[in-house]
Order: sequence, then structure tokens, then C-alpha cells
Amino acid sequence: MPKLEITQELFVNMEVFELLKTILIFVGALMILVFIHELGHFLAAKLFGMRVERFSVGFPPRIWGFQKGDTDYCIGATPLGGYVKISGMVDESMDTEHLAQEPQPWEYRSKPVWQRMVVITAGVIFNMILAFFIYTGMNWSQGKLSLPIDRVEGLYVPEGSLLEQVGFQTDDQIYGVNGNRVDAFEDLVSISQITSSNLNYQIVRNGSSMDISVPSSILDSLQEQSFLHGMHVYPPIISSVALGSPAENAGLKAGDRFVSANATSINYWLQLTEYIRSSTGDIAFIIDRNGDQFEVLITPNDDRTIGIAMPSLAQSGAESIDLGFIASIEEGWNQVAEQTMGIIGGFSRMFSGDISVRQNLGGPIAIASLTKQATDQAGWIGFWEITALLSITLAIMNILPIPALDGGHLVFLMYEGIVGREPTEKVKIAAQNLGFVLLLSLMVFVIFNDVLRLF
Repeated sequence: MPKLEITQELFVNMEVFELLKTILIFVGALMILVFIHELGHFLAAKLFGMRVERFSVGFPPRIWGFQKGDTDYCIGATPLGGYVKISGMVDESMDTEHLAQEPQPWEYRSKPVWQRMVVITAGVIFNMILAFFIYTGMNWSQGKLSLPIDRVEGLYVPEGSLLEQVGFQTDDQIYGVNGNRVDAFEDLVSISQITSSNLNYQIVRNGSSMDISVPSSILDSLQEQSFLHGMHVYPPIISSVALGSPAENAGLKAGDRFVSANATSINYWLQLTEYIRSSTGDIAFIIDRNGDQFEVLITPNDDRTIGIAMPSLAQSGAESIDLGFIASIEEGWNQVAEQTMGIIGGFSRMFSGDISVRQNLGGPIAIASLTKQATDQAGWIGFWEITALLSITLAIMNILPIPALDGGHLVFLMYEGIVGREPTEKVKIAAQNLGFVLLLSLMVFVIFNDVLRLF
């Protein structure tokens, strides 16, 4: 009994540790994004001689900070955003005391429209620049890992999967998407392709070429689930073996390749894991190690696992392409453009009703989970990849023409530039209040939606 209690206590501690890890990773990524976004507003305001009263990372209450010059630099207790308070601007604080006085030279409202436009859009621009620098830095330091399409021997299609519903069959060879032949597997699943309104793939089946179109009725599921993943093409090669696992006890090593299981031919990693989970009793495997084959008998754990990790991209045939500085910049720019167009395409389809908002819009819980998964799978590289993606998403969200967001302020400035006068302060405040109601409603919706997904 004492041993059981220790085990249960250890399990609880591990669960708490994983929860804290998820929160810390998410907050860390969010604070980077918020800081860079607000830094854009701050520097642009300073550039044009505007007085910045507060630079806050996090929302009130204020828990720490210091005063330097006219600005209070602080950290708020609510790590879900931040703000820069600029003198003479009707913003989130709804401070209207300055309206009773004549505009001062250091105030936002005294500056030309074009300068105020720069200040308003600077946060969005800085988020896009951050994503560009992240992608460029990763390309320069890590190179580009690419899986050539001619090294992908075939595709494994699980029974009842979305791939099967669409019309794919095991051993299909995909070579193109939306009528374009691709050079690498990752080009098949790029966000701009997946969010296309007329998604179709070009394949070879039994020596004959054919097209497979993805029905619009399945598009919702494509956003919610992994439609076409590397696991569908990865070979059944072990990248690592867990200590004390059935696989280690049977003598398996990293680099071993499964040939068969109970006389059933195994050609794909996903096929292997599905077979193990659906089987009963011991399993007789034929293993290939450096060209020599041998048989092992393994008894899986109670949860039908044997303690092996999926192959790395390199083991799956991917090659690392070293990129120089200039090539890294070009690739970083292309990645920003690719992700931006894909995210815009996804939003457009949600707004048009082509795909479900409920199934495709995630809140803090979903984003935190996604960030942790990326970090667990690829370490710091995964963390920076998801941070870049979130930075672009934050930029696009902020530029939407919704009052209380940067895009809402930009609409007012465009109106002023065209008409020659700005909207009345009464209209601005009413719009800000409406925007806050909309944003609060959206936040409640996405959080509630995230909670429902957990069950």
C-alpha cells in the first residue's frame, strides 16, 4: 500500500509539473509577442515626439515597474496582453480629461494623420518583423530540413481516417497539390494549400495518375485534425528506445527497422503503432538491423505500447539544406508570406461560413497546448516556430477593423484623412465600448470552447 501511495503522489506531482510547464511556456511566448508589439507603438510614438505615459506588459493591476522620464515601465498581473498609454489618445483607459484642454505639442491628437497611422500600425509591423527574424535566424542557424517528394515511397491510410473519407488508399504516391507538382513533402501540407477553397491532390495509384478532390464537407475537419502528417509516410524505424521498456528488454536499438508483425508486412510507422495497439498478447516482430534480419517476441505494456519513438525526419529521408545569410533572409520572407496568406485564408473562410468558427477558433488553452506540443516535439526550435506563427496571428488579429484594436483606430484615422475631420470623441468612446464588449464576448467564447474540447 505505501508503494501505491508513493506512485500516486508521483503521478500527481508529474501532472502538476506538466501543467506548470505548459503555463510557463505559454506565458513566455505571449510576453515576447506582447513586448515586441507594444515596443513598436512605443518607439513610433517617441520618434514623432509623443509623450508615452505608460509602457505595460500585462494588464492591471500593476505588480512591478519603475519610472524613467515621463514613462512608467511596468508589468501587469494579467499576462494576456499589454498596452502603451500615449498622451492625448482615447484608448483602452477611456481617459478623456485631456479633451477639456487645447492639444499640446507632445500629444497624439496634435500630430498629423500619417504620423498617427504609423504609431497605430507599428505594433502590427513589429510582430511581422519578429516572425521574419525568427524564421531567418532558424534558417541561418539550423538550415532547412526538407523531405524530398521522390523519397516518399507511399502513404499509409488508416481505416476510418479523413484520408480514407477523401478517397486516398494505402501506398498512394502523392506528387502534387492544387495542380502543381511539388519538390518536397512539406509543400503538400503548407498552410496556404490546406486553406485553399478548392483543395485537390495529384497522386499515382497502381501506375496511373489521378486527382483527389477534398469535399467542402470535410474542410472543417481539416482544420481541427491532422489531415496529412509526416506520420502517414514515415518508415517504421526506431529513433530511440525507452529505458526499461519491452523494446529495450527485447534488445531493440535506435535505427532498427520493423519488417513485419505476426507475419503481417509493416511498411509505415503509423501502421506499426496501429497494429501494436489493436493486437492482443505477444507480438512476433521481424527486425532489420543494418541489412540483417532477426525475430523478437515482445509483450507490450498494459496500454499496448512497447517503448519506441517515431523516426526523425533524417531517418525518414529528409535532408538538411544549409542556407547562407541571403538565402536565409529570402526563405524567412517566404515563410512569413506563406503563413500570413494561410492565416488570412483561414479567417476568410470562417467569416464566409465556409468552415466552422467553433471548430477552428482557439483560445488561450488551445494556444498553450499547441505551444507545449511544439516545444515537446522539437525543443527550442519548436518554441520559436510556434512563437513566429503566433506573432503573425497576433498582427492579423490586431489589424482587423474592430474598435479597441489597432485596426479600429486605423479606420478612424482613414476617415479623418478622407473627410478632413476626425470623428467626435463621443463616437470614439462609444465605438471603444462596443469594441470591448465584442472582444470580451469573443474571449468568453473561445475559452468556453477550449474547455469543451477538453471533454
